[in-house]
Amino acid sequence: MSAKPVEPRSIASQLVVFFALAAALLLCCGLGVLYWIVIQHAFEEDDEVLADKIFALRADIKSSRGREALRAELETLRAGGREAYWVRVLDTSGQTVAETPEINGLLPRSVFPATSPANPSELRPKHYRAGGKLFALSTVAEEGGEQRYTIQIAQDRSADDQFTKRFGALVVVVLCLGSLASAVIAMTVTKRGLRPLIEMTRSFERTGPGRLHERVAPAEWPRELQPLAMAFDQMLDRLEDSFTRLSQFSADLAHELRTPIANLRGEAEVALTRSRTLEEYRDVIESSVGECERLSGLIDSLLFLARAEAAEAQIERALFDGRAAVEKIAAYYETIAEERQVAIICSGRGEIYADPVLFGRAVSNLVDNAHRVSPDGGTVQIALEVRVERSDVSVRNSGRGIPPEHIARVFDRFYRVDSSRSSQGVGLGLAIVKSITDLHGGSARVESEVDRETTVTLSFPMEA
Repeated sequence: MSAKPVEPRSIASQLVVFFALAAALLLCCGLGVLYWIVIQHAFEEDDEVLADKIFALRADIKSSRGREALRAELETLRAGGREAYWVRVLDTSGQTVAETPEINGLLPRSVFPATSPANPSELRPKHYRAGGKLFALSTVAEEGGEQRYTIQIAQDRSADDQFTKRFGALVVVVLCLGSLASAVIAMTVTKRGLRPLIEMTRSFERTGPGRLHERVAPAEWPRELQPLAMAFDQMLDRLEDSFTRLSQFSADLAHELRTPIANLRGEAEVALTRSRTLEEYRDVIESSVGECERLSGLIDSLLFLARAEAAEAQIERALFDGRAAVEKIAAYYETIAEERQVAIICSGRGEIYADPVLFGRAVSNLVDNAHRVSPDGGTVQIALEVRVERSDVSVRNSGRGIPPEHIARVFDRFYRVDSSRSSQGVGLGLAIVKSITDLHGGSARVESEVDRETTVTLSFPMEA
């Protein structure tokens, strides 16, 4: 059972999630700090008030005379009617000297901490819950005349406890609403920010074979999308150029195939119109064989170009003597060139790093073209120049030259300078040469002067 393909994640959803999480994190940190500061400040104020009460109580006890006076001081703490403080005063023997009524029911002696520091600013009360209330407990010692007393004091902080809970709930609500609002804002901003992508997608969808001339106009898009628009326009330029070349190639191929096939059919139909002699039939067959050879050569060239484009790694480079290779090619064409008294001259020495078979085919194509376009009594020069980074092979002929407007397209398939198509060949020789140099990672260039000479230079790198 094949695994279900994983759905690609949406950019918009990722942006919304990351933005919402970031906003929630910032809100959580900000509100957390605010909550801590407010609560800390509230309890610090309560501690200061408790310290003041302890200071006042110690002063009253120090100036008091007798237990009855202590009880009177405790009664004044309840003058407001609302018990905010509970106090218990103990002597050295642990006996209760005075205490706030009902303190024993709420706060036994054992829940109070040990004696607190003498300095009230260092007061760190103990928190204790009893009877549904929150108390801050503290214990101090004080001298009262000849007697040493221990004061246990409790501060009711239930109101602060309720404020803490309500404020915490408010912080949680604000955090939830803020996170929800950040998610909504993130969706709105993301949708608006990605709108140019949607419009660009619609522009891409309109692209077709009949509308390759249209462009995206990068200047109209946001700065972040301009490189994408420029890259797409460049791709359209390449597609339009390739489509134009392919259309021209199809037309040229149809023309090149139609001519020999029409010749074959015409000769066969003429031969069948009446009885022929053996010599006449032989002539027809020989003509048909010539046309078949032309078709076979055309098909071989097309197959080579197709394989060259499909399998760039199937070349076998080797280091060989370039002078020996070009002299072998020159010797082959010298016999053909002698009929028109065209001289083939080789110069230069050095080693070439390339596929020997493909190198020979490329140079042979150049020499074949050069001696055909050279005038009677002309010359074809093959020059080698080996450098550190590359090796150059130049083939120069003293022919008619190539007009400047044709130089850029001489390596195109089926392209011929002679538009009448009366020249020999089918226009694939230089295309094959260019494909061979491309396979090697090299280059091919043409330099020509009209009515004087033409030079084609092939460059082969010394490293793969």
